[in-house]
Amino acid sequence: MPALPRRRFRLSILMLAGCLAAMTALVALSPVGHAQQAVDNHTFDITLKGLRAATLSFAGEQSGNAYSVSGKLESRGLAAMVRKVRYDATARGNVRADKFTPTAYSEKADTGKRKSASVMQYRKGVPQVKSYDPPRDPRPDDLNPAKQGGTVDPLTALYATLRDVDAGQECKVALQMFDGRRRSQIALSGRNAEGDKVTCRGEYRRVAGFSAEDMAEKTRFPFVLTYAPNDQGRMRVVTITTETLYGTATLTRR
Repeated sequence: MPALPRRRFRLSILMLAGCLAAMTALVALSPVGHAQQAVDNHTFDITLKGLRAATLSFAGEQSGNAYSVSGKLESRGLAAMVRKVRYDATARGNVRADKFTPTAYSEKADTGKRKSASVMQYRKGVPQVKSYDPPRDPRPDDLNPAKQGGTVDPLTALYATLRDVDAGQECKVALQMFDGRRRSQIALSGRNAEGDKVTCRGEYRRVAGFSAEDMAEKTRFPFVLTYAPNDQGRMRVVTITTETLYGTATLTRR
C-alpha cells in the first residue's frame, strides 16, 4: 500500500468516520431515552482496497446534558509498516434535545515524521483556536473561526454518528463540522430495515476552507452505515463502507 500523506490520511479518516471517515465522521441526535447515563466503547478495523490500514476506537459518555469522548486512530498492517501514524483526540460539551454544543476539543498527532498538538475551545457555540504546536502559518483558504458558530469538532461528530441509538432512531444525523481551518458537513438519510438490520445512506461533503485543488479533486464522498442490535436491544453501527480518494474503505466493528 502506498504511504498516505499526513493531511490526506487524516481527511480520509474524517470521511470514513462519516466520522468519518476518519475518520470517520457526524445534528438530529436521538434522545437517550429512559437511561440517565449512556456509555459507548467502540473499536473499528479499517481496510482500504481490502488491506488493513488502521484502527479507530472511541469511548464516549453522556450523563444528563453533558458528554465527553476520547478517540484514537492508529495505522495498522501494511500502512503501519510504511509509516506509523497516530491521532489522539478528546472532546466534551453539552447536548440538549437534538443538538450538540462542544465546549473543548484537543488533538495530538504523530505522523512518524512530525508531532503536533492543537486545542479548540468554544464560547456560546463559537469555536476558538487556542493553540497549535508547533505554530503553523495561516493559509489563504483558512476560515475565520468566529464565523463558524453552530459547528462541531470532528470527534464530537464521530461520536454523534457512531454511538448506539434506540431502535427507530437510526440515520438521524445532519452535522456541520469545523476542524480549525476547514468546514465540512455530514448527513444520513434513506433508512432501510431488513430483518434485524438497518442501513443508511450517508454523505460527507467538503464545504469551505479547502484548497482549490482539493475542491476540484472531489467534494462529495458517499458512504453506507449498517446497524445491528446490541445486547441491550439498542442499534449499533457494525460496518461502514465509504468511497475515499484511494478507493473503497470499510470499517468493521470488533
